[in-house]
Amino acid sequence: MNKAAIRTPIVCVLGHVDHGKTSLLDRIRGSSVVDTEEGAITQHIGATLVPLDVISRMSGVADSMKFDIPGLLFIDTPGHHAFTTLRSRGGALADMAILVVDLNEGFQPQTIEALQILRSQKTPFVVAANKIDRIHGWRVMKNVPFKKTFSQQNERVQGIVDTKIYELVGKLSEMGFNCERYDRIRDFARNVAIVPVSAITGEGIPDLLMVLVGLAQRYLTESLGLTVEGPGSGTVLEVKEERGLGITLDVILYDGVLKVGDEIVVGGHDGVITTKVRSLLKPRPMKEILIEDRFERVKSVTAATGIKVSAPRLEGAVAGTPLRVVRGNRDAVIEEVTHEMQDIQVTLSDEGVYIKADTIGALEALSQELEENKIPVMRAEVGPVTRHDIIEVSTIKNPLYSAVLSFNTPILPDAIDTLAEPSMKHVMLFEGGIIYRLIDDFIEWQEDTRRAMEKQKFENLVMPGKITLLPDCVFRQSNPAVVGVRILGGKLQSGVNLIHLDGRKVGRVKMMKSGQETVHEANAGEEIAISIEGPTVGRQINVGDELYVDIPERHVKVIETEMLSHLNTSMQMILEEFTSMRRKPDPFWGK
Repeated sequence: MNKAAIRTPIVCVLGHVDHGKTSLLDRIRGSSVVDTEEGAITQHIGATLVPLDVISRMSGVADSMKFDIPGLLFIDTPGHHAFTTLRSRGGALADMAILVVDLNEGFQPQTIEALQILRSQKTPFVVAANKIDRIHGWRVMKNVPFKKTFSQQNERVQGIVDTKIYELVGKLSEMGFNCERYDRIRDFARNVAIVPVSAITGEGIPDLLMVLVGLAQRYLTESLGLTVEGPGSGTVLEVKEERGLGITLDVILYDGVLKVGDEIVVGGHDGVITTKVRSLLKPRPMKEILIEDRFERVKSVTAATGIKVSAPRLEGAVAGTPLRVVRGNRDAVIEEVTHEMQDIQVTLSDEGVYIKADTIGALEALSQELEENKIPVMRAEVGPVTRHDIIEVSTIKNPLYSAVLSFNTPILPDAIDTLAEPSMKHVMLFEGGIIYRLIDDFIEWQEDTRRAMEKQKFENLVMPGKITLLPDCVFRQSNPAVVGVRILGGKLQSGVNLIHLDGRKVGRVKMMKSGQETVHEANAGEEIAISIEGPTVGRQINVGDELYVDIPERHVKVIETEMLSHLNTSMQMILEEFTSMRRKPDPFWGK
């Protein structure tokens, strides 16, 4: 078979957040991408081509075995549990996978989730049991094969490693996978290999590469026939503006051939975009396409590879959408891309927040995480935050959803100017490059807003209160009547209406004074002077009368359903006296 015609196998790297996926790739490619990721958590699918000669040299099989595959293309997928959709896409693209598990922590929820993805996609995989160097007492031997470094450990350490490996074996067995430590396996087609490694020290990495390339050579070339024919198919990773090139696409080409001059169809904000490839720029081997700064111009590329595509009319192209080369039926290709673009997994509600993201995958992931937190989404779009977005959000009636969550996408200047307008002070913008922090910030704001709303609602409530007119404290009989009173229970607020226990109306409390100081409320036991609009002392009210605060019916409903536990015993008794009086003629009053 012609070596140039063999498609490079795609290896997907999956696992729980912080278990060392990107660090493992860094060790293989000799880079430090993990340091450039925000929060050291991978947020996008990156692609790195590792040539066969590098794999052969690192695995120590350069002279002992002959391989047909040109190398391996590693896809580093996000590991945080928000990224189920992106990982699914990575799994779907992959011919093989590395499931990274922290040997010391074992299986976590996202480990199991990743296994479910691999099983549903029927993707062969190898388990990289990472962080062996963290085992207490481990003697480090940098970059050497596992068997060699394992033989140099003391019996206690060896026992710990064996115990932890068998714990993984047991867990995988529960999920229906036959597995064993790689050096104890005879038939790799029937058993999943567990390779103990350290991404930090490089121990076990030669063994991991040896197992991967052996699997690719022996099983994938036989069962899948990894040859390249026909038009190219790929996925857009990122849409970038490059100096001297304009808008470009970072693409994983996973099938077929892509050439300069090819007509291509990609997904855009306003439907599909058709254009012709002006130039192709290939990252240097061992370099990650998302951070590569020097590219080599090529005439054509063969799957699988990461490639930068330069072409006219790419404005509005959307990351996460398909890229297809047109050969023959152009309309059929356009229909295929259109159908794939419409299959965005975002649940929308009549009420909820606005979300914006830089890729379809990130939009889906953000939406899913919000759904898990029971936060509805009203609108979800790929692209920058605009003035129109801010204006739309400002019309949302529920203050708890007056927010835009922007993941890794620009805020346009006109949007920033609009936010600064006084009429938009109720609109919140949350932006960031890590989904779970973005959502944590939103939830914190939402809780603060809810507390402020409740506080304001309760502050505006008329609360239960009962007073008596004191003897020798009538300072004016009417217009308004000014009298001294004692608060018998509850509280008295300025502006409330007073009634007798039999329901007869008295008047409105206009002003309250404690000594020479004007006050707006007084509590049980206090004696103050009040002015009352409406009554005349000696006619409608008299010294010694006991009067109640007249609580509006809608306020009683709120107090009894939401505030009763916050009222003291005295206030509850006065509320009961008041409502009993009100419910004599109407038993359902205030309910």
